[in-house]
Amino acid sequence: MKIGIDQISFYTAQYFLDLKTLAEARGVDPEKFYTGIGQEKMGIPPPDEDVVTMAASAAFRLKERGALEGVEAMLFATESGIDQSKAAGMFVHGVLELPARCRVVELKQACYSATAALRMAMGLVAMKPKSKVLVIASDIARYELGSPGESTQGCGAVAFTVSADPRVLAIDPEAGFYADDVMDFWRPNYLSEALVDGKYSTLVYIKALQESWKQYAAESGRSLEDFARFCYHIPFTRMAAKAHQKLAKGISDEELQRVIGESLIYSRSAGNCYSASLYVGLCSLLDNAVEDLNGKRIGLYSYGSGCVGEFFSGVVQAGYRAALLTPAHENLLAGRTELTFQQYEDIYHYGIPTDGGEYIFPQYRTGPFRFSGMQGHKRIYAKARI
Repeated sequence: MKIGIDQISFYTAQYFLDLKTLAEARGVDPEKFYTGIGQEKMGIPPPDEDVVTMAASAAFRLKERGALEGVEAMLFATESGIDQSKAAGMFVHGVLELPARCRVVELKQACYSATAALRMAMGLVAMKPKSKVLVIASDIARYELGSPGESTQGCGAVAFTVSADPRVLAIDPEAGFYADDVMDFWRPNYLSEALVDGKYSTLVYIKALQESWKQYAAESGRSLEDFARFCYHIPFTRMAAKAHQKLAKGISDEELQRVIGESLIYSRSAGNCYSASLYVGLCSLLDNAVEDLNGKRIGLYSYGSGCVGEFFSGVVQAGYRAALLTPAHENLLAGRTELTFQQYEDIYHYGIPTDGGEYIFPQYRTGPFRFSGMQGHKRIYAKARI
């Protein structure tokens, strides 16, 4: 029985900062960002957008298509949690008006958790093949102003349904995975910005990839030549390129661009989406591939700092393009509003109140839902006025 991704939807904030603007304000050459890390823009969520509204907006497109009918579980992956007890997915369950017969869980392991959610979803479907599971990954990457990580900020969400006989990608059973207790990236409860040891994190990312690939290759008997394309976790697009160069030693620039280039297009404009990152790359590949990928095998590498890495694969299904949301994704990215540097810093400094009082947030551009305010320590979500 084939199990995998049946439909998939991507969302990012309606605002962005061009990294040329950031470079000018910080007094650095724009090519440090455009070429050095391979990023051009970063998505900036306004005060009334958070991981819940982004997640709900990504999933709402699937709901409009009827794809959420029969969903019996929702697994929400994030490292931008909003409550120490209540799963962010419960808020999404409410605004999407999903049925009461639905398991809802939040998962966390840095940027890896969406892949853990996919694996859990496949297990649920295997036990009950006629059921479906909704997986959502939603995150906001945030670092200190002026820090080395500032240019790798971003935000986004991906929602996908997992089912038997999937229309988009059937996941292969083989996988390689690796875990190690390291401090390459973390965010203590008392900080709103992540801490990162950038050079060390790059080394750990690569080590986890190499170890995962060794296991996968031994278990599957496959080589790199058995894959039409590759998708990587993308903290910044140059990281994905460096990672593949480590696996495919001596690969030409042209071949590198062919096998990973289409997967990097959306991330170059949305920025780092943490747990959603790999699946933003998958959306980008499927939407932008010039070649028909019907029947082709895709290699996927998921990494979460701290750390867990997994290399796995899937086969693109016949007729997959009919199940994609390509025009919606293209229109989303094309229709965003560019921020000035001052507007970016003003939004950055806009803090969510923590005193338990009553607050009503001004409306900015969001998707179908917005974070409208706080009342009695409770987050209030509402439909956005159009």
